[in-house]
Amino acid sequence: MKVSSWMLAAAGVLGFSAIVAGTFAAHYLPWESLDAKAPEWWATGSKYHLAHAPVVLGLALLAGVRPGKLVTASAVCFCVGVLIFAGSLYVMSLTGVRWLGAITPIGGVSLLVGWALLFVAGVKGAKTTPSG
Repeated sequence: MKVSSWMLAAAGVLGFSAIVAGTFAAHYLPWESLDAKAPEWWATGSKYHLAHAPVVLGLALLAGVRPGKLVTASAVCFCVGVLIFAGSLYVMSLTGVRWLGAITPIGGVSLLVGWALLFVAGVKGAKTTPSG
């Protein structure tokens, strides 16, 4: 089976960095000296970060059997979305700079667009392949 190399690499980076972020938070972050909301922000970022790593892995596999611009665009949106969404929450947790919260929804929208593109790819694929 053919797979998308860059998507496979991106899934590996997302999964690896999500585990590093969780480990860092559990063992090294001085929560008592950070903003009171920092644990909540970090947990939210971590949840979305880790959840989308296997999605990108699935897209890497899907791109091998059903390549297309929609699948590729979906993977890009997921990667960018995780970077902006989780990244802004991680930085906000560490610095307490709350205006970064204004950037977080941009990442959320990117994640939503990724899911919408995946839906469209599925609908278009269902129309063109009899086995669905």
